Amino acid sequence: MQRLFAVDGKSVLVTGGSRGIGRMIAQAFVEAGARVYISSRKAEVCEQVAGELSAGGTCVALPADLSTEAEANRLAAAVADREDALDVLVNNAGATWGAPLADYPDSGWDKVLAVNLKGPFHLTRACLPLLERAASAADPARVINIGSIDGLRVPLLETYAYSASKAGLHHLTRVLAQQLAGRRITVNAVAPGPFESKMMAATLEQFGDAIRDACPLGRIGAPEDMAGVAIYLASRAAAYVTGQVIAVDGGLSTRP
Repeated sequence: MQRLFAVDGKSVLVTGGSRGIGRMIAQAFVEAGARVYISSRKAEVCEQVAGELSAGGTCVALPADLSTEAEANRLAAAVADREDALDVLVNNAGATWGAPLADYPDSGWDKVLAVNLKGPFHLTRACLPLLERAASAADPARVINIGSIDGLRVPLLETYAYSASKAGLHHLTRVLAQQLAGRRITVNAVAPGPFESKMMAATLEQFGDAIRDACPLGRIGAPEDMAGVAIYLASRAAAYVTGQVIAVDGGLSTRP
């Protein structure tokens, strides 16, 4: 049974891996014995976090700004310089923008869609040769997209581009799952609810008590909650799962 959920020896790339949910996922893979590469926009922070995570295993920093196709291609090439194949790609890098409807700027849409929707598309496409080399019928390569419950329900705040981008990412997950199944690559998404992160900090400060009260399980997500679903999706246990969006939200998305 332990081998069913084993990911030791796998190569894993986690974007946005220097903080929040990305760091939770990266740390889980490091501690489970995978070779982990983390990417984030700020090189110094990326290097620092990779150093900290390396205390528990193997973690390498590959900084990149995934708001452009060129950077996605460069990141994929950097992984290819170090690995013959890539077992798991976690598209977690994200951005948000909040503003009232009347004031919501095009620049907000451009920034958020570039990172949250185009970024995963560009990087997945750039990593396809590496993913295909890792894939087999019994153990496909994996793409794990990090969406949001804000892409499943109407959010509390006026984050129009963010919620739209995450809903788009959920559907892109389904489209890519169909397109890549023949290449023995599964594509799934995780839709997190509230977790402690820099992106969620302002929301939790303002609405934290209300969110906990509304959550059927009565709490904010813990690192182990995100670690569990990421390891599952990357392991043999999920080899026959593709095109799914898994809400990890304590039941919040079941509420009206």
